[in-house]
Amino acid sequence: TGDEEPVIAPVATASDIEAMRHLVRDIPAASNVIDYALRIVRASRPAGGAEDAVPAPVRQWVKWGAGPRAGQALVLGAKARALLDGRSVAAPEDICAVALPVLRHRILLNFQAEADGVDTDQIVARLLEAIPAP
Repeated sequence: TGDEEPVIAPVATASDIEAMRHLVRDIPAASNVIDYALRIVRASRPAGGAEDAVPAPVRQWVKWGAGPRAGQALVLGAKARALLDGRSVAAPEDICAVALPVLRHRILLNFQAEADGVDTDQIVARLLEAIPAP
């Protein structure tokens, strides 16, 4: 709480950020990692397929699950995380690490969830517990 104006130094230019965006898209993700992301997204939907593929908490508390772009966001987020971690390939643990920020706002809970005090963070955690990583 002073009168001094803080000095802000740029850490990247616009072209640096654009180059990083392209680099993230070039990072490979194995088919099992992509499949894992898609299984998580599918399992977030109450009508997501086979009864045993949808965890009970989703059937009980989710009104609307994540859409197709959630899978894309999971894979891109996993690739970015791998790159930031100094790795050249995304892994299942990267999917798990970005699942909460990617899915939190893409899952709509029903009234029963609100009445039971359940939030989307808990649903995402249950999804990750229920869907085994490759």
